[in-house]
Amino acid sequence: MVFQGADSPVLPGTPDFVKSLPLPKALHEDTLVALEMNGEPLPHWHGAPARLVVPGWTATYWMKHLTAIEVVAQPCDSFWMQTAYRIPKGAFPAGERFDSQDTGVTSPITEILINSVITNLEDGAHFSFGQPIEVKGIAWDGGHGIREVAVSLDEGRSWRPAELEPDRGCYAFRPWVYRFTPGTKGGHSLWAKATSRSGETQGLTLIANPAGYHHNRVQRIGIVVR
Repeated sequence: MVFQGADSPVLPGTPDFVKSLPLPKALHEDTLVALEMNGEPLPHWHGAPARLVVPGWTATYWMKHLTAIEVVAQPCDSFWMQTAYRIPKGAFPAGERFDSQDTGVTSPITEILINSVITNLEDGAHFSFGQPIEVKGIAWDGGHGIREVAVSLDEGRSWRPAELEPDRGCYAFRPWVYRFTPGTKGGHSLWAKATSRSGETQGLTLIANPAGYHHNRVQRIGIVVR
């Protein structure tokens, strides 16, 4: 299914923004054409009068200002499908695929990968010896749901479960918190890793790709205890 929007290019040479979805994803019960938000007509900056909403897939598919939807029998050949928003084929864990848009070397970016971030501490933060430390963050994935977030205080040699806040739905951020009191002074490294209900987890190494997509390596921040 091919989707056209009313957006026009800022520069004359920019291709028209046209995206597509495979039929199973377009017909999924969670994929929407949104006409309202919070009971009110969809605001302009959110894509009025109609916006495509594709939970679990990256935002490049969430097209604003929809003007046309067309069912076609061949892969979409727009720049934004064939050239832009692509990743090396087979470089990332297999999720929902868009096989008809694959080439021999690249695939379109599709499902959001599992990820987590520490949100309340900055790298290099200082604490007093004996002071309890609370580490907060959020985790999310492409819609399977978060099963666990774990924190390591010894550079990944062991992991301790964080406390998860209530599950607000499979596509929602899952807040988490981990509390501890360092037993030694000096530098400490905090690592955070999420695991989904499907068993997908974050890796320890960055998967390089030209566009920098899917950066979900386990986050590391350092703190100092004095």
